[in-house]
Amino acid sequence: MSGKPDVTLETLLEKAPEAAEFMRQFSNANRLMLLCHISEKERSVSDIQEGLGIKQPALSQQLAELRQSGLVKTRRESRTIYYSIADGRTKTVIDMLYEMFCEMPATPGPDASPALRASIGSTSTSKRPPIDQPDLGGAAHFARLDPIE
Repeated sequence: MSGKPDVTLETLLEKAPEAAEFMRQFSNANRLMLLCHISEKERSVSDIQEGLGIKQPALSQQLAELRQSGLVKTRRESRTIYYSIADGRTKTVIDMLYEMFCEMPATPGPDASPALRASIGSTSTSKRPPIDQPDLGGAAHFARLDPIE
């Protein structure tokens, strides 16, 4: 692994199950949206439900799994429960996924199609938009524009 300190195969084998379980939490679209939604600020269950439109039973199930895995933490204020990111690794992964899949590059790469070049134009920004009102009505912006090395 270039640019990384030397790690023994034994260490990789020991850490792989933990890393796989950590990444499994990001593999469900509802959990991923929950993490994105609360990564910017602490939110109550009703804020999450209203913002994402996830029905209460599914929301409770996903929040419980994220809480059990240690990715989110709760805070109770009277009868309201607030959720926030519990671990810096989670915020790092959410930010990386956002950058990889949601941000449009300021300038398209040399292999970009004319349509992509036109769509980026001068309206592109690298600032992350607020997630309070996600635009889920259009096509997903999950595309990698540069080759994986």
